Amino acid sequence: MMKSMRMTALAAVLMATTSAAAMAEMVYHRGNAADPETLDQHKTSTVYEAHILRDMYEGLVAYGANGQIIPGVASDWMVSEDGQTYTFTLRDDAKWSNGDPVVAGDFVYSLRRIMKPETGAKYANVLYPILNAEAVNKGEKPVEELGVTALDDHTLEIKLKSATPYFIDLLGHQTGLPVHPATVEEFGTDFVKPENIVTNGPFTLAEFIPNAHVKAVKNPNFHDAADVAIDTVFYYPTEDRGAALRRFQAGELDTNNDAPTEQVDFMRSELGDQFRVAPYLGTYYYALNHESEGLSNPDVRQALSMAIDREFLADEIWGSTMVAGYSFVPPGIGNYGEPAYANYKDVSIIDREDKAREILEAAGYSESNPLKLRINYNTSENHKNTAVAIADMWKPLGVEVSLINTDTKTHYAMLRDRGDFDVARAGWIGDYSDPQNFLFMVESDNDGFNYARYNNPEYDKLMDDAAVTVDLEKRAAILKQAEAIFMRDLPFIPLMYYGSMNLVSDKVAGFEDNLLNIHPSRWMSIAE
Repeated sequence: MMKSMRMTALAAVLMATTSAAAMAEMVYHRGNAADPETLDQHKTSTVYEAHILRDMYEGLVAYGANGQIIPGVASDWMVSEDGQTYTFTLRDDAKWSNGDPVVAGDFVYSLRRIMKPETGAKYANVLYPILNAEAVNKGEKPVEELGVTALDDHTLEIKLKSATPYFIDLLGHQTGLPVHPATVEEFGTDFVKPENIVTNGPFTLAEFIPNAHVKAVKNPNFHDAADVAIDTVFYYPTEDRGAALRRFQAGELDTNNDAPTEQVDFMRSELGDQFRVAPYLGTYYYALNHESEGLSNPDVRQALSMAIDREFLADEIWGSTMVAGYSFVPPGIGNYGEPAYANYKDVSIIDREDKAREILEAAGYSESNPLKLRINYNTSENHKNTAVAIADMWKPLGVEVSLINTDTKTHYAMLRDRGDFDVARAGWIGDYSDPQNFLFMVESDNDGFNYARYNNPEYDKLMDDAAVTVDLEKRAAILKQAEAIFMRDLPFIPLMYYGSMNLVSDKVAGFEDNLLNIHPSRWMSIAE
């Protein structure tokens, strides 16, 4: 009897211990709209990758839960009176996941790496404000002349070619995240593999199974590890928004960073506050290939843009989670004022359709002699419905459209690698609140994002002039001239301004809506 009681008591203790251990691990199941194409911060180009990279690495600055810049590895910094020299003081307790200290030399190595031509960084030009960055990236100067210097292990100096009012915000972008030099030197491009990777952020990579999940686990060497509640994050590719919604309802996902627009009414009624819609600094657009025979005529491009009923797209296709967009730079952006809107913004859609038909007829196109175009879009019911609607809007003008769908990785790789297309769906989310971050995309030397293959020396000169103009009002005026040329030449057709849609379980604490839609896992917790 006594033995039985002791065994029962022992079993109870073991069960309680096991239960406590299970409860102690906090797991975050995070839907992430697509699989990352790369986890190399110097080759990344999408927000899908950024969500993961910002969890695994910490730059000189980081993001708070509210999407605002906070100190990261740099505890503080000073800026010279002319705005061209930044001196960063690095915290003493910053460590890599293998225990190595994070030192200023790591940032020198990392910034030099992204600028080396052989790295092939598509996003390198984001960092061109750094002195000599552009020349280094184009192979015109040695990497040692990049304006980045380690004054000692805890002091980093960055010199700029001219004052850049958004430079600190720019450093929050994933391209500003450091790599671990010794690991990159040892493993080369394989440094991103789970068995090799060394990170310095709240989490480190444990698994990457394509089309299944990325698994990150808490980094005990992170300087603020004691305040990181989550132990494990699973990022699931959720290109099928409808399936993601079902997984969310079943409790398989704690959050998802998109939602099916065709079910907006259902989500608002059934999910309540768990369906979040918030303003978002971004533009949904169609890139037009200027090397495509039918689209080389600027009048044709204008007619196509003119005939699109953006209000219908925003309200009916996207369920009022988007706003009709008539400029590439979204309204409300910093350092700018009102964007350069299309001159037909306030003209009725009927009058616009009539004018568009006239223009295309003058160019030789009609229903009997149609302009044949392909629209490429990445997998999503939202994108498909948009493409179908636009094809219907163009059909009465004498435009014959075929639709081509591929997964997100394939779609963007095709655009970046100058694949064959006529019209392609894309979107741009601002990395910082400044018009330059939108208008730089179609500079002629921007191989990574100038999907249209647009080449206009007048536009390039205005962007160069703006880059060296310190006075914010004068700079805004120059950028406005550039956007006016953009809207005349239409490398991209702006369609809508984004609203962010997130599914957020009631179990999740620390998720704050913000204009950049940035939500580091570091600040969240999951209740049982």
